[in-house]
Amino acid sequence: MHLLYLALIPVIALLIFIYVRDKKEKEPVGFLVLLFIAGMSTVIPAIIAEAIGELILGAIFPEESVIKAYIVAIALVAPVEEMGKYVILRAITWKNKNFDYSYDAIVYSVFVSLGFAAVENIGYVFNNGLSTAILRMFTAVPGHACFAVFMGFFYSKAKYASVTNDRSLHAKFTALSMIVPIILHGIYDAIVMGAVSSGAVIFAGLSILAWLGFVAMLFAGAVVVVITASKNDFCIVTMPDATQTYYRPAVVGTWNCSCGAVSSHNFCYKCGSPRPMINAWQCPQCGTISALNFCGNCGYRRG
Repeated sequence: MHLLYLALIPVIALLIFIYVRDKKEKEPVGFLVLLFIAGMSTVIPAIIAEAIGELILGAIFPEESVIKAYIVAIALVAPVEEMGKYVILRAITWKNKNFDYSYDAIVYSVFVSLGFAAVENIGYVFNNGLSTAILRMFTAVPGHACFAVFMGFFYSKAKYASVTNDRSLHAKFTALSMIVPIILHGIYDAIVMGAVSSGAVIFAGLSILAWLGFVAMLFAGAVVVVITASKNDFCIVTMPDATQTYYRPAVVGTWNCSCGAVSSHNFCYKCGSPRPMINAWQCPQCGTISALNFCGNCGYRRG
């Protein structure tokens, strides 16, 4: 049982770290549990796809080599695992009503990724024991979280570009939300797998040193992204660079105008009357008018 605890401790610790950094509007716990479980399910298609890929590569490269290890890591393992996570992330969160703040994307991505990492880590730890549990606690599991941080960072930008109808930026950031994690994951795995496959002590030693340097930069970069994204979190259903006067329809919903029209916008499409804000309050920090519990411009909590 202690191996199970060791396998899950880093996962739980990272989930808590990402969750508490969500300062402005916490995500529903049930929704996050759904994302975590969905992330766990991506292990099955990943195993199948990687098995098929390795059979094909085995026919092309019958003998183990550094080149084969690099190809497996960069062209097979990383794309299969990261694309599986992205498909789940996109399918569940893209149109979800809770996805209304920029930092939400990082939270969602990490929960999906660590669902995958939890299942993978349990398998490795039970097969290889205590030393593997401790090693992966500080490397592989945080690695999956880091890949997810960068996926979420660009995924958030893609969502905002979609909200603002910027098709070129939407396409750009959607591509980056998949490509960047794949590249980082591929480099991470390639260095280690190449070192194991080389059989040369000097090459393996240099590879491990390079890997440690890469991991240090990866972890530091991810932490900076998380802290910065949390600090600059904004409501992505409105423009972050302008003072937010009223929330957009995605947050407020429909309303009945005095002229009889039912509108989903901030002004009636028939007579132009503004949406009534019955529970409106003015943020004492920035002066923004809001109808929810947090100011959409600066995040100040309603008193």
